[in-house]
Amino acid sequence: MAKALFALALWLCVSLPALAAAPQKQPPSWAELTSEQQQILAPLEPSWSKLTPERKRKWLGIAKRYPTMKPEAQAKVQQNMRPWASLTPEERQAARERYRKLEKLPPDKKQALRHEWEEYNRLPEQEKRKLGAPQRKAAASKAPAKTAPESPAVASPPPAAQPTPPATAAAK
Repeated sequence: MAKALFALALWLCVSLPALAAAPQKQPPSWAELTSEQQQILAPLEPSWSKLTPERKRKWLGIAKRYPTMKPEAQAKVQQNMRPWASLTPEERQAARERYRKLEKLPPDKKQALRHEWEEYNRLPEQEKRKLGAPQRKAAASKAPAKTAPESPAVASPPPAAQPTPPATAAAK
């Protein structure tokens, strides 16, 4: 019995480092995705080659679960994927950081922010633009001169109520 345990321990010591050192299989390129995966992940096609292997695996996990989702959840994934795909890597990182900060808030503060966001969403577009204008000006003054100004047609929520695209939770 002791010899068997010793042999097992020896085998584990020898084989585990070799298994751990084995490189992980790279996620597939866009062309290597199945037609179903391509259809589900279509909004990500332009940026697929720029995604890290970790991010690709997360999106492939979403695509795998997608057929089992309710139609409402599928629509939400598709709806949220489009704007997420259009973000720059820096904007995505900022969204992830905002999401992490929001997740750490106590439930009462989360509820208050949710209420503020709902109020903001009920505002007419003209009011949203007015609220977003000071934020865009502040961001433009902090940003390097080479960056393009944000389109005036895009409304920004108040800083405290900026949302994180819901897909970020899945794309973490």
